[in-house]
Amino acid sequence: MRITKIHHIISAVALLMLSDIAVGQAPKTTRAEKVGMSTERLQQITAMTQGYVDEGKMAGIMTAVSRAGKLVHFASVGKKGVDDPRPLAADDLFRIYSMTKPITAVAAMQIYEQGGFHLSDPVSKFIPELAELTLLQDGDDGDTTRVAVKNEMTMHHLLTHTAGFSYGFDPQNPVDKLYLEADLWAAADLDEFVSKLAQLPLKFEPGERWHYSVAVDVTGLIVQRISGKAFDKYLSEHLFKPLGMVDTFFAVPDDKLARLLPNHYLDPKTKKAKTIPQKNRTAPGALSESCQAMCDYTNVTLFSGGGGLVSTTADYLRFAEMLRNGGELDGARIISPKTLAYMIQNHLPASITSGSGEKPDLMYKQFRGMGFGLGFGINIDPVENGVLGTRGEYTWGGAAGTIFWVDPTEDLVVIAMMQLMRGMPSFRSDMKVAVYQAITEIAE
Repeated sequence: MRITKIHHIISAVALLMLSDIAVGQAPKTTRAEKVGMSTERLQQITAMTQGYVDEGKMAGIMTAVSRAGKLVHFASVGKKGVDDPRPLAADDLFRIYSMTKPITAVAAMQIYEQGGFHLSDPVSKFIPELAELTLLQDGDDGDTTRVAVKNEMTMHHLLTHTAGFSYGFDPQNPVDKLYLEADLWAAADLDEFVSKLAQLPLKFEPGERWHYSVAVDVTGLIVQRISGKAFDKYLSEHLFKPLGMVDTFFAVPDDKLARLLPNHYLDPKTKKAKTIPQKNRTAPGALSESCQAMCDYTNVTLFSGGGGLVSTTADYLRFAEMLRNGGELDGARIISPKTLAYMIQNHLPASITSGSGEKPDLMYKQFRGMGFGLGFGINIDPVENGVLGTRGEYTWGGAAGTIFWVDPTEDLVVIAMMQLMRGMPSFRSDMKVAVYQAITEIAE
């Protein structure tokens, strides 16, 4: 990462503009040619996003691109919801779901820097409820039995999604079926959440495979227990306030609730976006009716480090700019540049990335050529990935289609926000092409 005095000044100027957005107005942008991009070519982003809206696949999309700390693109197309004709506003609130995970990872690594844990520490050191984990084993009679795990689950396993936990996405899988029956998201708080989780078998031995899971929610509880602060309070004090992220929270304040956008799902018959009614939590793509986290954004007590945050495009841009700038923004040091550089390396062993089964690039086709660091997906082979990009860019997205990435080589930050559960598989590839084709001066 290129951290120079000039970049610090550029970041401060560009992001002061973001923190001073008038209600409903987009921040001012800098002419793209000043940072080696094309103003004309950046219009391809808006043309592409408008196409998704015109086809009825999404209600509205907001996008932002900055290079070298200068905001060169900030635009929105469409409306707040398919049943709300008002245009998107710059301060609209989005459910960012799994884009919460990188924030939780940074919080955990702050604790790491303070000597709170080593990556080799067993998780049970901080969460004794998880001291006696089990696996399901098929018996000769066709029944399954519980057997104790052989490998100790470590902090490194948690941060790399190799812990053996799951999410319960596959009701045909016996472990995922138990996750669904446990109704983890109905837990009142993180302590009850992990008590429920402790009763469930792992999907595989820790360290054996990569599998997307509730591991980051467990990480949030560890931050809470080591710091002695409720997880929401820790994030507010150590990330959001220092970064000036005034619109990022688990529970939306009453005076900001009107800015929370409706969520949507793609109707399987019409292939058009439809609103998920607030009271109908069992609509396609929604969580269970009894869920406490990620359904009710007003009375939140289960602070999901894996997916519970609400944010704005401008707020998340401040978080991403802090990452691009080596862990510091506007004089606030959030994390060491050395720690961040370690986080954005591929931490998956060759036995996982080259094996078959649960590896990142098999979740979705666009994850080919991807590894995983501590909280981020890492582009380790742009050619295998099959989409225009840069080796070393790091990224993650959310269940409602949101996506961000930071490209250290090109000094680039990109964010796209929408509210469509499961998103559109083609969107992220389309967004990457639209952004990278607008670069006229490359660093590689």
